[in-house]
Amino acid sequence: MHIILGGTGRAGSATAKTLLARGEAVTVVVRHADRAEKLRQLGAEVAVADVHDTKALQKIFAQGRRLYILNPSASPKTDTDAEEKKTIASILAAIEGSGLEKIVGHSTYGARKGEHIGDLGTLYELEEGLKRQPIPSSILRAAYYMTNWEMSLETAKNDGVLHSFFPADFRLPMVAPQDLGEAAADLMTEPAGETRLLHVEGPERYTPADVAAAFAERLERPVKVVTTPRDKWEETFRSLGFSAPAAKSYTGMTALAMDTPVPPISEVRRGRVGLGECFAQATK
Repeated sequence: MHIILGGTGRAGSATAKTLLARGEAVTVVVRHADRAEKLRQLGAEVAVADVHDTKALQKIFAQGRRLYILNPSASPKTDTDAEEKKTIASILAAIEGSGLEKIVGHSTYGARKGEHIGDLGTLYELEEGLKRQPIPSSILRAAYYMTNWEMSLETAKNDGVLHSFFPADFRLPMVAPQDLGEAAADLMTEPAGETRLLHVEGPERYTPADVAAAFAERLERPVKVVTTPRDKWEETFRSLGFSAPAAKSYTGMTALAMDTPVPPISEVRRGRVGLGECFAQATK
C-alpha cells in the first residue's frame, strides 16, 4: 500500500492518479474526506487525519509500506515558516516505529539551511529529518510550479496583465503537476533500498514572457508582463494579505530563486508537459 500525505493537492493527486493507473494500491491522507471523492472513485482508499495529530498519522502510516510526504503549505496569513516546521515535526515523529519500508519526500529546487527563506528552508529541514531516520528515503526536488501562475489569470483575462516578481526575460525551471506525479510514482515503486535525490522540471525553462504568451494564446487577447521591483516585494506580499513574517520569508525565497544557479539540464529529469498544455484547463 502506497500512502500519499497531501494527496488532494496538485502534485499529490497527480501522484495518486499515476499510481492507481499502474494498478497500485493507494491511500490518500486528507483533512476533509469530501476533497478526496474523485480519487476514491478512481479506487483510492481515504484516511482522514489532521497533520498535527501525530498519533493519528502513526496509525495510518502503519497500514502501508511506502509513504509519499508533501508537507502542507501554511496560510500566508500566519507565520508560514513556523507553522510548516510544526507539521514537519509531526510527520517525522509519526514515522518512528511505523514499519514503513520506503519514504519519498517532496522538496524544492534550491532547498537549503536558512531562516526567512520559505519552503527552501522548511523543506530542507524535512530532507534532513528524513536522512536522520533509518527508513530508506528518496527526495524529489520540484521546480517552480507552473500552476503558481494561475493566481494571475484573472488580471490577465480582465486587464491583459501578468504580474511577476521575476523580470520578463528571466528563465526559470518550471514543472507541471502531471510530470511531478509520474516522477513521484517512479520513486515510490523503485526497490526499497534504492534511494536518490531527483530534480524534476518541465521540457523547457520558461520566462514570465513565455507565460504571458501562453495566457494570450488561450485567452485570445494580448497579455503583457508587469514586473514588481525587488525593493517592493515585501510590501507587495503584505498588500496581498501576507503576515509580516510570511512576507519576509516569501521575499527571501523569491530572491534566492533569482540569484541561485539551478542544476544543469543534464542532471535533471525533464517532463513532457509544457506551459500551453498545463494552462489549457485553467483558461477554459
